[in-house]
Amino acid sequence: MGWFNRGPVVPVLRLSGAIGMAAPLRPGLSIAALAGPIERAFSLSRAKSVAVVVNSPGGSPVQSSLLFRRLRQLADEKGKTLYVFCEDVAASGGYYVALAGDEIYADASSIVGSIGVITASFGLDKAIEKLGIERRVYTAGANKGALDPFQPEKADDIERLKAVQRNVHDVFIGVVKDRRQGRLKGSDADLFSGAFWSATDALDLGLIDGISDVRTKMREVHGPNVRLRVVPIERGWLASRLSRLPSSGGGGGGEAPRPGLAFAGDLVSAVEIRALWSRFGL
Repeated sequence: MGWFNRGPVVPVLRLSGAIGMAAPLRPGLSIAALAGPIERAFSLSRAKSVAVVVNSPGGSPVQSSLLFRRLRQLADEKGKTLYVFCEDVAASGGYYVALAGDEIYADASSIVGSIGVITASFGLDKAIEKLGIERRVYTAGANKGALDPFQPEKADDIERLKAVQRNVHDVFIGVVKDRRQGRLKGSDADLFSGAFWSATDALDLGLIDGISDVRTKMREVHGPNVRLRVVPIERGWLASRLSRLPSSGGGGGGEAPRPGLAFAGDLVSAVEIRALWSRFGL
């Protein structure tokens, strides 16, 4: 008899990591990696709900937009209510993805917001000058070498970058206003300054709909017998990297990869991702 009393199944998709960025053992979130799991989440059950758990400090605005749109498209096509739950942080691109939800919830200690655009780099022109290194750059196109960190900044390059940032920021703001229409309570100057807030402040500002977690909320919606089923996400990034390393058998016939360069690239990616998380004390 207990078999027939089993409750509805709610698929749970967990999106954890930087968006569009990857480091060893921490694959990034991208539409290429997540298109399949997102599709499965909306096809797994006849229940009218899908839950997405977001834990991300942000990253690529393009991948954030693609993930947001795919989640929203499937929710509309399948007639499902999409509930999003913020964990440690749903900031910048992480909050962009969360906006796909019909309702957004967070833990009382979650960090939410950071609706802005940032570009970070280093200025190394004085360092190489002290070392007696001459930078030589040849381009076809007057602006091809813009923002080269080994050359002094140019006012025109900075203004061009800021114009791009403003355009990307305007798109982000438009999505927030559309998805949170009638719920936002703060001024544009505060909401879209790039600041981030605790969940309780985000609730006061209308950025989220409540303080809760996925299990508690789904039990409220579907009753105590609801079953949560996590949708698996393939983590094949490291395996694909390892498969490209030269084998000990020889005779491959192609140019061997350069482990030193691969390691350097991985190290830079890991540092960038660590910097994203550390902005939020994580």
